[in-house]
Amino acid sequence: MTDFEKYIQRYLDLVPDEEWIDALDIAGGRTFGIFSDLTEEQGLFAYDNGKWTLKELLQHLIDTEKVFAYRAMTFARQDQTELPGFDEELWAKNSHANDRSLENLIDEFSFVRKGSILFFDDLSGEVLQLKGAANGNALSVETIGKLIVGHNIHHLNIIEERYLSKLKS
Repeated sequence: MTDFEKYIQRYLDLVPDEEWIDALDIAGGRTFGIFSDLTEEQGLFAYDNGKWTLKELLQHLIDTEKVFAYRAMTFARQDQTELPGFDEELWAKNSHANDRSLENLIDEFSFVRKGSILFFDDLSGEVLQLKGAANGNALSVETIGKLIVGHNIHHLNIIEERYLSKLKS
């Protein structure tokens, strides 16, 4: 197993294989619920120095989903152009998420997630198996969809363990 395969496996292990599109909707609902219950002040909370605020984390989920959805659409349309990676730390640093309202971020997340669900739900099994390359690694359309789910669940776990536990205390 390559280092890349080991890296993405931690996300894929969080996803129910058979019902991953339903899990995409469920994880989106959990994310919406958590962030909808936060105040603007809580949205600026980071659990430690140098860690993202909750607003930055939500922006990271939005940005990552957009990148992954673009990759999936490119491969689903059988475009074999190799796609670049992205620097999540640089993107977070330059996102200006903390200047946005929590409501605005939640709305964007909801729209992006709805678009992903509609896109993946409409793909045939044959199209889901199409592959392309991004950041030097081959991925199928389905794997990318599952990575969106697993990445979201991964961050939900972090939010619950490291953010919400400290906000409640």
